Amino acid sequence: MTHGALLHHVSALLDRDGPAQGALAHGPSGLHFLRFCAPSGQDATVYRPLLCLVLQGAKEVGTSKRTLRVADGQSLVVSHALPVVSRITEAARDRPYIALVFPIDLDLLRGMAADVAPARAPGQADPFSISLCQTDLEMEEALLRHLRHCDSEDSRRLLAPITAREIHARLLLGPHAEPLRKLLWHETTASRIFQATREIQSDLARPIVVGDLADRAGMSSSAFFEHFKAVTGTSPLQYQKDLRLLRAREALRSTKGKVSEIAFGVGYESSAQFSREYARKFGLAPRQDRVAQAAE
Repeated sequence: MTHGALLHHVSALLDRDGPAQGALAHGPSGLHFLRFCAPSGQDATVYRPLLCLVLQGAKEVGTSKRTLRVADGQSLVVSHALPVVSRITEAARDRPYIALVFPIDLDLLRGMAADVAPARAPGQADPFSISLCQTDLEMEEALLRHLRHCDSEDSRRLLAPITAREIHARLLLGPHAEPLRKLLWHETTASRIFQATREIQSDLARPIVVGDLADRAGMSSSAFFEHFKAVTGTSPLQYQKDLRLLRAREALRSTKGKVSEIAFGVGYESSAQFSREYARKFGLAPRQDRVAQAAE
């Protein structure tokens, strides 16, 4: 019953405030809603720590090495900033793909660490930073209450922060708890890899040295490489390359900067190499992609 009520509530918000197809950033709640009426091609983007509930339809999401299918009634949690490729696989005009995305506040989670049992010992759970589970009823109820609390200014100010905190608490109590609990303590492998990904993101133009990242993580280079790949689904260098290309595409679509300037700005020393790798990832050369985006 709750699943149907949450689907109805999100659909009503999309009908009122969102496009017929696409994404809606819902200002009052801070959530994002998505609706697509047909299967889509692959889309490359960066997932920040988030909870995503698929309320209707299905999609595939993952890295070049690993893909997960998320269907109606399932949810996924992303614990690290992660370059991903996704596509809608089940959607129709009479039964569109509809999903809800709740951004995770890691500082809020860490503030709960003292009341949470430590994560299980290494080796007992999948280290990949995307976890897939059936959505638990308590989480759907909390999300529905949160959205209803955001309907009016008074309840949004007084009650929405309480339900937002409850949602974070339920993340640490429900089926997605394990990958998130690993981020609460600095000595865990997941937390060390998280810090390494933040360092890479902080300056994409700076070349990375895996040995230096490993030293700061307190690991040997080989152990760091293996753990990084297990958590993110890719190598440190490929992780940086994917982020560079995604940052460059964002700049191409939002500014009028020269392609060569954008390439150098994200760390490429050769605009020809940048164009080759951009076309390999997105299917179009940078200038062609800019023109295609402008025509949409």
